Amino acid sequence: MRELKTIGITGASGALGKELTKTFRKKGYKVIGFTHSKNNYEINNDSPNEWIEWQCGKEFLLKKHLKNIDILILNHGIYDICKKNSNYENSIEINALSKFKFLNLFEEIAFRDNSSIAKEIWINTSEAEILPALNPSYEISKSLIGQLVSFKKNLLDNHAKKKLRIKKIILGPFKSELNPIGIMSPEFVSNNIYNFANLNIFLIIISPNPLSYILFPIKELYYFLYCEFLKISKIIN
Repeated sequence: MRELKTIGITGASGALGKELTKTFRKKGYKVIGFTHSKNNYEINNDSPNEWIEWQCGKEFLLKKHLKNIDILILNHGIYDICKKNSNYENSIEINALSKFKFLNLFEEIAFRDNSSIAKEIWINTSEAEILPALNPSYEISKSLIGQLVSFKKNLLDNHAKKKLRIKKIILGPFKSELNPIGIMSPEFVSNNIYNFANLNIFLIIISPNPLSYILFPIKELYYFLYCEFLKISKIIN
């Protein structure tokens, strides 16, 4: 991983967001934390250097803040077990469409940036892309953002790939307020995300489930080959 200085983290007030903040602060990075919470957050050695409040659907208001970020980590999301239609809508909006809007905004900024160093965006999608999570609305939203990210990455042309690097993070169950019985600790997950990010790979998998290490590479290979076919056939301009 290149020596970059400014990291943006959405969901920075959650369990994993806090650990990611600590990890990058210890490595000498400046961290900007994006949060939905309206609470006043203090600034200390373990917190982001700066807090920014935002709302889903108003991601466009963050453009001026995103311009100063070298690596953007999309980590926000909800896990709400409910059969109401509103829950499906909220899950899709927050877990998928909001992240896709961030991705498009950051892509636009990266393409207009004059720096010779590419910007990076890491998207936390989850094993729920293809494995059960005992929550249909969560699974649908994670499957959607997973597909969007795979298509976006594989359909970038060579020039675009030099301006923006996309990484997908696949996480197994870790302990948090949303999942108090998670197997992995947020600290363990955070440290591994940082270590794997040093490798020049698209897919970062951290899970106790061996199936994830088999199924996800196969899935991404399928999307790669499919997108190559689309480009060669000139079906998509």
